[in-house]
Order: sequence, then structure tokens, then C-alpha cells
Amino acid sequence: MENRNEKTSGRKRNIILRLGVTEAEKDLIYEKMEQYSTNNFGAYARKMLIDGYVINVDTTDIKAVCAEMQKIGVNINQIARRVNATSRIYEQDFTEIQGKVDEIWRLLRLSLLKAR
Repeated sequence: MENRNEKTSGRKRNIILRLGVTEAEKDLIYEKMEQYSTNNFGAYARKMLIDGYVINVDTTDIKAVCAEMQKIGVNINQIARRVNATSRIYEQDFTEIQGKVDEIWRLLRLSLLKAR
């Protein structure tokens, strides 16, 4: 039979730590891993054992702001094409863009309030 140290000697992390847990503790560990969106027990255990905590950053608000910014960019491109084709600028286009900018500011303010 092969010695466990011989099997892991070529690995970067060649020391194996083991611990016993109850079924309830195991379920809690996997539940917390799910909260942090990881399936890698080794990485999660190392992070928790070394740092004592894992910070999970909620980027939902940032993604919403980015989506609104992308919409504004699309609208500006559409307006530029129309202006180039017709040599006309419509006030409705600017009103629509202003509405999108106002929505971005609303999302940013909401994000700041949540962060407090």
C-alpha cells in the first residue's frame, strides 16, 4: 500500500488536515459554501481556516447600472445614425436619454443607501 505522504509529495499543498464533523455540521458547511457560490470545499476550508471569514460582494446594483449605461450607449448610437442619415435631431431622443440617466442616478443612490 502506498504511503499517503508519498502520494501527495509532488503537490503544492502536500499536508493533509482532517477533522470530524456531525451530519448537521456538514450540512451547515455546505449550506454556507452555497451562499458563497462555491463547490470547492478545499478552497472554502482554507479561506475560512486562514482568514476566519469570507466576504461575498453583492454586485447586483452595479450590474443594473452597467445595463442602464449600455442602454444609453445603444440609444446614442441609434441617434447618431439617424442624425447622420437625416441631418435631424429629435427632442424625444434627448428626453429618452435623460430618463435613462435619471434611472442610473436612482440606482446609484439606492446602492449607496444599502451600503450604509
